[in-house]
Amino acid sequence: MTLPLQAAEQVLFSFDDHSIPWHHNLKLTLETVQKHPDNPVLRRGPPGSADHGHAILYGTVMKQGDTFRMWYLGMHETEIKAGQAPGWWRPMCYAESKDGVHWTKPDLGLVELNGNTKNNVCLIEGEVFSSTRVNDFLSVLHEPEDPDPERRYKCAYIAHMPFDEVKGGRTKIGPNEKRWGAMVCATSADGLKWKVVGDHPANAGGERFEVSSLYKFGDFYYGTGQLISPWSWRPDGSDIGRDMLAYRSSDFVNWSKAKAFSFARAGQMANPPVKGQQMHMGAGIWNRGNVLVGLHGMWQDAEQTPPKGESWNYGVRVDLGLLVSNDGIHFREPVSGFKVIPRGKDGEWDDIAILQGHAFVNEGDKTMIWYSHWDTGSKLKGMEIGLATLRRDGFGYLSRKVPENDGHFVTSNFDGSQEIALNVDGVTAEVPLKVQLMDHLDKPLEGYEVAITKNGLDEVIAWPKPLPQGKKLALRVFFPEKCEAKVYAVYVR
Repeated sequence: MTLPLQAAEQVLFSFDDHSIPWHHNLKLTLETVQKHPDNPVLRRGPPGSADHGHAILYGTVMKQGDTFRMWYLGMHETEIKAGQAPGWWRPMCYAESKDGVHWTKPDLGLVELNGNTKNNVCLIEGEVFSSTRVNDFLSVLHEPEDPDPERRYKCAYIAHMPFDEVKGGRTKIGPNEKRWGAMVCATSADGLKWKVVGDHPANAGGERFEVSSLYKFGDFYYGTGQLISPWSWRPDGSDIGRDMLAYRSSDFVNWSKAKAFSFARAGQMANPPVKGQQMHMGAGIWNRGNVLVGLHGMWQDAEQTPPKGESWNYGVRVDLGLLVSNDGIHFREPVSGFKVIPRGKDGEWDDIAILQGHAFVNEGDKTMIWYSHWDTGSKLKGMEIGLATLRRDGFGYLSRKVPENDGHFVTSNFDGSQEIALNVDGVTAEVPLKVQLMDHLDKPLEGYEVAITKNGLDEVIAWPKPLPQGKKLALRVFFPEKCEAKVYAVYVR
């Protein structure tokens, strides 16, 4: 695979076996996050506020300039309504922060709630009222290069619309279905005032769809989300639990009717399937230009039937696992079943199930990841937003497997670059890493071999002469015997 030149920096993560496919005597170790001691960092609001019922990161966090911006899902009711739809509204709420820990909820003055507009609810306008009412997961994308200022912010969300308000769609989708799980798209100039795009849901004319991510990769916008049988199935047509599918659009207005099968957990694809194992919602996405990194919900059904009077999903447990994609369509787990963000221990605020968002920011020496808690018992316990951190780009590392032997890896080919750097730890002057530039036929280039003796998040390789241009290259990283180095990522610029 030749890596596409889509960004000024290409990130070759240790866990990405397409970017770093060739290993000798190496193993991959994934890391678990550190949860912030002040969690939850964004809490629900006081009585009468837009997020008094809950504040959850079925949403997005990004940093613009010196400000962290968060779009999240509020709930002004204090109890779950039966069926949650149609017409049930969980507003798009907005918050800001200077450090990603301490958040403010500005009075936007855009939407009336409880008799006044002093709230942090974003305005969504559209021809069909029910299409403007966010019910579930909202994903925000910022494209400052869009020539139309009114389209520089884009979002996709779920609206559970009554059938008679769905233009271009069926009147009945599946057994016992009472509403349309609609994928609605909108655009904005500032991320606060939105207008619905098109006159019907993106998935009108097809099955219901619970969209939970939006991103641009290559020539297409993609919306991934979850479905379940009878609207989705395994490749052989047999039933499946929640899995991830993708729609695409080249213009953000007209979306494909055909869908791609994007991801299902290993146990879902086994024969027979692992009982109760599902994936929850589409991946929370971090677009790094040449690769997508994501978190997915590792759903496990309750061990026993819910007691009488309890919610249907009482006892469901969800942790968050790592996903990666190199084409924007197909996702995979680097290590099946590994919990990057595990739910909390019994009695902690996030002890039942947790939810992913599009909420990744590299800040200083840390990767910051926001997530939230889901009370599957429908009591709204602890449904607020927390923060977790890793070493910067430190989801995992490659190191030697057999102690007595050396090891090495070789990256996929990349086009000529100005600079190559390593995210590395554990090297010493006595036992350094050795790096060597290779041509596209896996042959070493003379005069391009360097010893790495320093640890760091971004250790630029000091080549003895300028890197060749106009050629396809690869990097070989050699771990000598007794070398305890951990390589987290390679950066090609």
